[in-house]
Amino acid sequence: MATGRLVILTGPSCVGKSPLAKALARCRPDLSERLHPLVLFNSRDRRPGERDGVDYHFRARTEIDALRAETDRYVVMDVRGDLQALDLHQVHDLLRQGDAFFEGNPFIARLLVTDASLRDVPRLSVFLSPLSRSEIEAVCRQPAGSLPDLVADVMRRKLLRRTARQKGILSLRDLENIERRCGSAYGELGLAHLFDHVIPNHDGEDSEHWDGFGIPLGDAGHTVEAMIALLDGRVPDGLERWDATLLAS
Repeated sequence: MATGRLVILTGPSCVGKSPLAKALARCRPDLSERLHPLVLFNSRDRRPGERDGVDYHFRARTEIDALRAETDRYVVMDVRGDLQALDLHQVHDLLRQGDAFFEGNPFIARLLVTDASLRDVPRLSVFLSPLSRSEIEAVCRQPAGSLPDLVADVMRRKLLRRTARQKGILSLRDLENIERRCGSAYGELGLAHLFDHVIPNHDGEDSEHWDGFGIPLGDAGHTVEAMIALLDGRVPDGLERWDATLLAS
């Protein structure tokens, strides 16, 4: 029997999920230590600083594809060009130990909020957005405004800065990967209504506001405070709840 809750932190690539999780561990280790992380299988190459078995189980694409045969255990998805797999047995094992924590893409997160075997599990789900509801509505009111183009441009700049910081010189493969990720972001925002809370956060993974000044600053700081409040059972100011029609307005 599950004894814990399922905590989900999701949003587009480079929106700030990973630095938020790390900032939580620094600012409130008591809360962070209660969260048992879900570790997905992933076919992509490791980024600088990532560890196999901690950030992901990094495996060959063919090895992950073979997991499709175990339909009662694994869910395999193509996510922004990478093949990823979720081990449902691991989810239930972690829930028997306490709170299970997923930090990752909205496609796997959507599965976690809709899977029938997890329907009765207590859940806290948070979507980080690079834009607020009011900003989205302002773009939609502009006669020539293109929200998909704006979202892609916002995320492209974040991804370029993050990748340049990690690698220095960007390869053609890096640029192609960035275009896949920023091109997927608008569709991922369309899933935000499935989650309990939306936190607008302009400080993406490229921002030094997370860890460059001793304490998180700016939107990064507000986002950390909001996540701490939610984990403590409080509902802070600044949270949003989106409906399915927001991006269609």
